[in-house]
Amino acid sequence: MSFTVFKIAKLCPTKQLRLIAANVETPWLLLHLADKLETTSPYVTERMIQVAEMTGASMVYADYYKIKNGEPCPNPTIEYQSGSLRDDFDFGPAVLCRTEVFRSAVESMTTDYLFAAWYDLRLKITTKGKIVRIPEFLYTETETDLRLSGEKQFDYVDPRNRNVQIEMEQACTGHLKSIGAYLDPVFRSIVPESDIFPVEATVVIPVKNRVRTIRDAVESVINQQTAFSFNLIIVDNHSTDGTTEVLRQLAGNDPRIIHLIPEQTGLGIGGCWTMAIMHPSCGKFSIQLDSDDLYIDNQVLQKITDTFYREKCALVIGSYRMVNFKLEEIPPGIIDHREWTPENGHNNALRINGLGAPRAFYTPVLRRIKFPNVSYGEDYAVGLAISRTYRIGRIYEPLYLCRRWEENSDAALSIEKQNVYNFYKDKLRTIEIEQRIRLFQNR
Repeated sequence: MSFTVFKIAKLCPTKQLRLIAANVETPWLLLHLADKLETTSPYVTERMIQVAEMTGASMVYADYYKIKNGEPCPNPTIEYQSGSLRDDFDFGPAVLCRTEVFRSAVESMTTDYLFAAWYDLRLKITTKGKIVRIPEFLYTETETDLRLSGEKQFDYVDPRNRNVQIEMEQACTGHLKSIGAYLDPVFRSIVPESDIFPVEATVVIPVKNRVRTIRDAVESVINQQTAFSFNLIIVDNHSTDGTTEVLRQLAGNDPRIIHLIPEQTGLGIGGCWTMAIMHPSCGKFSIQLDSDDLYIDNQVLQKITDTFYREKCALVIGSYRMVNFKLEEIPPGIIDHREWTPENGHNNALRINGLGAPRAFYTPVLRRIKFPNVSYGEDYAVGLAISRTYRIGRIYEPLYLCRRWEENSDAALSIEKQNVYNFYKDKLRTIEIEQRIRLFQNR
């Protein structure tokens, strides 16, 4: 037999991998990463070895099926990129490793982990050879977590998983150092300009068809109490459900509300944001609020603006409380992204899929960068770019109520849509890593 099979957990200790490396004697090693795994073809492993030999891959994975409620459902994976640093990247229930590379990677593991060993291993494998995806459904896994996508996405910020996340960050930081993409905690401070903006702060709300929630969002803005002037720019992306009429009424009653409708019809959320920040009415600080949500009290804008001046940062990220449509708290409660630290947050940002909210930007910096014209990940792209150079300020108390309800765009995503989103964020990380390597080489 040319391969050996071992079963490991995705959160396994390093000593288990060392034990495998010491005992495997075959050229290939098949790792089972699932509790219950069934093959759909008698020649699955042979196919994986064939592809690995043809491509020279160090590790191979494939598409697979998931048994949900007794039915097999296709679960395609996505291509692995250098920016696929998420510790939850889905390789499927089994991966094939070239034994000599596996052993070399294990020997280079200098830290003993309780939870991050598999993550550390596959990062090290990427520095020694290629990881190749086979776009064929080769395995079947029984799905045990039947939660919707919107219910799973905050697992990594659950306080119960904090020890796991600390180890994952340590492994990722080590990887970034090894490839020359690590950035030291040295930041450029901003000195806010005082006389070229019409107001101190502008809240930006992109919206399309949120007639049930937009009034709450707007009222939570105009009820803010501040020691400075502010306004609200709402970019209404051609709503058809009555949202436009509500906004016209609100804007007619308050001159601080600027209601914009783009001429073009192809704008994503990012394009709407760029339209708002480039508008001559935009203030010195641009502060985010989603059309589903509302600020938690009337002091939010003051707290955010004070943070800009105190920390001389280009981006402020707050925290929020998860609620249902009736504004009742739901699990996991407060999302504060405490994995962000001043010393390493700008590196750890390459591991996680989001930087937190609400987000507020120093407008001159934001106008130079601008948002990509997409409706998912646009804020992450800008946050990565800013974190490369500037300090990011944090507020760990909740600043707004984030509604989770049936009309949230990520409440129940199909696997195909999840893959599109994850591939895009992996691509953003790939681009960012290449830029950081260039910066490291030019120092």
